[in-house]
Amino acid sequence: MKTRQDIAVFMLRIALAIGFLSAVASRLNLWGAQSSGWKNFVHYTAEVNSFLPISWAPTLAVLSTITELTIGILLLVGFQIRRTALSASVLTLLFAIAMSISFGCKEPLDYSVFVFSAGAFLLSTFPRYLWSLEQFSH
Repeated sequence: MKTRQDIAVFMLRIALAIGFLSAVASRLNLWGAQSSGWKNFVHYTAEVNSFLPISWAPTLAVLSTITELTIGILLLVGFQIRRTALSASVLTLLFAIAMSISFGCKEPLDYSVFVFSAGAFLLSTFPRYLWSLEQFSH
């Protein structure tokens, strides 16, 4: 039987997945004129990680894009949700910390990065996930 909690957990999972996939789509110009584009994303990556050598920005941009794409897909299809959500929480917490160091805490608060991280952590705590590959494997 589906409960309100089951539906809320599903909605949280899908919202997080779409958030990751939308960010990746933007940097790959899949949102058309509304896209940020790859060049702008690499520049922003350098700004966010201002405490690291600028030469690391392209590598960090590629690694974060691959990680976000993987997390987004895994959450969307519902595979290894607990582990994926925990990874998403850690990744976005690292983003929030880097943003706070480079810009102050206002920017990660304005972009709800801490909320995104907390939501991903919350998702990792549930005992079951309906409408997922995990549900069908049990």
